[in-house]
Amino acid sequence: MNKSRRDLLRTGLGMTLGAISWPALGAKVGRHKRISKEPRMVGHGDYQYKIVENWGALSAVRNPILNCHEMVMDSQGRLIMIGDHPRNNILIFDKSGKLLDYWGTAYPGGHGLSLSKEGEEDFLFLTDSGWFLNKSGKWIRHNGRVSKTTLDGRVLFDIGHPQTIGVYQPGDHFCPTEVAIGPNGNIYVADGYGMDYILQYNAQGEFIRKWGGHDNADKNYNLSNAHGVTIDYRTPNKPLVVCSSRSENAYKFFTLDGKYVRTLHLPNMWVCRAVFDDNNLYAGVCWSIPKGGTFDWQAHTGFVTILEGDQVVSNPGGTSPEYKDGKLQAAHQLADKPILHGHDVCVDEDKNLYICQWNANKTPPLKLERV
Repeated sequence: MNKSRRDLLRTGLGMTLGAISWPALGAKVGRHKRISKEPRMVGHGDYQYKIVENWGALSAVRNPILNCHEMVMDSQGRLIMIGDHPRNNILIFDKSGKLLDYWGTAYPGGHGLSLSKEGEEDFLFLTDSGWFLNKSGKWIRHNGRVSKTTLDGRVLFDIGHPQTIGVYQPGDHFCPTEVAIGPNGNIYVADGYGMDYILQYNAQGEFIRKWGGHDNADKNYNLSNAHGVTIDYRTPNKPLVVCSSRSENAYKFFTLDGKYVRTLHLPNMWVCRAVFDDNNLYAGVCWSIPKGGTFDWQAHTGFVTILEGDQVVSNPGGTSPEYKDGKLQAAHQLADKPILHGHDVCVDEDKNLYICQWNANKTPPLKLERV
């Protein structure tokens, strides 16, 4: 859809996003209980979206969901999601929200999902963070795990605890949250719930180096909740490793061999992995601090942010981006909470977004249809 058509739609709706007022959802009501039949809109400028209600509706008996963590689209156009329900690790949808397939129970802390294209074949990298919710409702830590699999779940190899190869010391926790695959097949593992290192391996899973962590002499290398890692190919011939230092509300950019390049600050945004599409960076914002409030990791305070280059241009589910004297101001979740937590964003070929949400009342991903 071109820009003029989007402008006509916005004029026809007779409102801008900032003027939209919908009934609050409320935690007990849930996003599938809205009575209004009007399309619910989120976003700003050229990046506005209609929330597609009831996308991905599933049987709570056959395919229960706990948390939706990440989603990728394979070469067949299928949407593959990882979650942490003990009976459902991988769910595969088409773009209409129909469940096509599901598999996996061996990743109770299912958290990260990355797609690796090797020639004509797709492979998955599954990351188990080492944390899962037991039947008593308590969070339990176990050993984290990274697996390379085929699309139907056949395990090709695992990357286990770095202590087994002398990279970590006894007692160091390995709780990986994300994997990125470099242009030469190198594997970058973000230990975001463990020691906050980026661990680099070759394509066969053999260790090369690590960087990040805490208490570095050069503080640019410090990472605080190194939650996501991605490869940025937007500058030709100069790909960079991008890591979310989530507690710093920032992305840190490194060369492929771990040399610090720069930091991008996003005030009041606890951002998950960076997702690149054309010149855009999309990210789930898991939390923000409400005006006059304090940080609460259990509260529903998230949204999504969209950047053109390094400039924030839209915050679906959040307040409009604002710059003063060239400096980005803090953004906040909208009062009616159209998005509870942004944990990951998947972009399809029509620029529609699929939002995986953590702690979202056991709901499937949201679909945001570009207008």
